[in-house]
Amino acid sequence: MKIAGQKVIQNMVAVTFVIATILLSCKEDIPRSDMQAMEGMPTQKIENMRVVQFSKGIASFIVEAPLMERYTEVEIPYDVFPQGVKMRGFTPEGVLETLIVADYAKHVIKEAEEIWEAHGNVVINNYIKGEKMETDTLYWNKLNKRIYTHTWVKLTTPDLFMQGYGMESDEMARNAVIKQPFDSYAIVNRDSTEIAYVDTVNFIGPIIKRVR
Repeated sequence: MKIAGQKVIQNMVAVTFVIATILLSCKEDIPRSDMQAMEGMPTQKIENMRVVQFSKGIASFIVEAPLMERYTEVEIPYDVFPQGVKMRGFTPEGVLETLIVADYAKHVIKEAEEIWEAHGNVVINNYIKGEKMETDTLYWNKLNKRIYTHTWVKLTTPDLFMQGYGMESDEMARNAVIKQPFDSYAIVNRDSTEIAYVDTVNFIGPIIKRVR
């Protein structure tokens, strides 16, 4: 019985060695160009993606995209959103404040850094302030909660129009500053009959008292 047991163990070792040799040979038979092509393929695809980030039980950010592709077989893993992305930011009370849309986005997490990149027809709306920014490229550093761009940007508010190169703001686009402005103007005098800006996105109308 002892000799038979030794033979079984020897056979198992032999089979394992043969399988390992076959797998190694198959990997060596794959051309290097094919290996590189495999690295360039997404390891995961998610359609109609929706991610919600909560703060004290209230949604603080919502990210939506028709398609997300995840690449992990690279030195620095990343996610891309080839069909565009939509990001919503909310106040601590749950009011929609900021909306960012773009034709393409990329999300990279590295050591002590998390960066979102948005490219193509990037539009940033702050509904509470009535401000709108348009640019071609936008970066969002999620750790220090800042958004910025080095390219051309246009800012429109209820009181001014400004454009220039380079912009930086907090992630909710509350205090945007254009670094190199040009061809800008401000509305100094307002018509006394003009209606002040109203947040139409969150506005639900006046509360009408019921008549009994």
